[in-house]
Amino acid sequence: MTVGTEHEYSINDANFAALPVSDQIIKSICGSFSDEILFGDVKLGKELQKTVLEFVPRIPASGVAPLEKMLVQGIRKFYHIFPTGYHLLGLGMHPTLTLDRTTVWDHDEKEYYEAYNRLFNIRQHGWLNIQAFQINLSYTGERDLLAQYNRIRSLLPYLIALSASSPIVEGRLTGVMDNRLVFYRENQKEVPEICNSIIPSRLMSLGDYRKAQDSIYDKLRSRDAEILCEEWLNSSGLILRFSRNCLEIKALDEQECARSDMAILALLMALLRSPVLPVESDHDELLSLTETAIRKGTAGLRPELETLFHHAWHHATTEERQYLPVIEHRITHGSLSEQIAERYLKEQKIEPILTDMAASLRKNAPYGIE
Repeated sequence: MTVGTEHEYSINDANFAALPVSDQIIKSICGSFSDEILFGDVKLGKELQKTVLEFVPRIPASGVAPLEKMLVQGIRKFYHIFPTGYHLLGLGMHPTLTLDRTTVWDHDEKEYYEAYNRLFNIRQHGWLNIQAFQINLSYTGERDLLAQYNRIRSLLPYLIALSASSPIVEGRLTGVMDNRLVFYRENQKEVPEICNSIIPSRLMSLGDYRKAQDSIYDKLRSRDAEILCEEWLNSSGLILRFSRNCLEIKALDEQECARSDMAILALLMALLRSPVLPVESDHDELLSLTETAIRKGTAGLRPELETLFHHAWHHATTEERQYLPVIEHRITHGSLSEQIAERYLKEQKIEPILTDMAASLRKNAPYGIE
């Protein structure tokens, strides 16, 4: 199995006000408004919102450490080229961004964004203020694809709980640990099948997947939006990317640093080796668990997460075990959202928290771990 990852970071000034300048940054590097450029060990790309840059390790890998190395090198290169002026920040949402402070990429692919806007109104947090950590896992054939797909869908609630990192919206604690998913699952509510409540149904064959996909395409065509009939349209927490021969996990909040992202990946890869996992497969149960994960983070699923951690440790490689202590800390002390919320309630100040989050990314040091 090979794996690739995608990471989305907001661009900020020294006071952590988001800056809608991704196009200007890319142009200053390559001389044009390209949507993706090779940038040393990573590919640097645009997102819908100009306040975010995507960093993607240049090539897939068979393990976690090579991806982390490429990503860290890409972040270092960014700060080498831009030593002052820009501060990158992880997290699932920008904590203080208001929608009037961001703009949409307007150099190419405008026709796609115009179609999305006409159908769904992209001037909302579920479009313009979300930052995801995405995982792409290869498969070797239909049997392997189906097995991995159904196993991953059952793990999604627990991965969501661990990765929750968006407790603050427009400078206010909401009481929800994963606000990104709250907004994300509603951003295309006019055609709810696109997101499918984040958790996809159990998959029995590729034919079933294509049939469901075609049904969505039919609805889009009836709304004069055939331009959106592409495999990437599916916004469920887990989708198939036939063009890449991979499964893509879309449900995870971006973390504060590369090490924390890779710890989640290490956990997943270890669990996928376990022949038996103590997880639900019933769709309604998974939706209920996901709601708990979104609302409470790890606090709502701690016994289950402890059991899964035990399975992961038993089946992890030596390399993966170097990352799993980050997961153990998050299970014991709370997801990043829980730690941020606890600190904010004590200090009533967000700027020192964001300073530490940016430092975590730059130094590749997981927050809260000495």
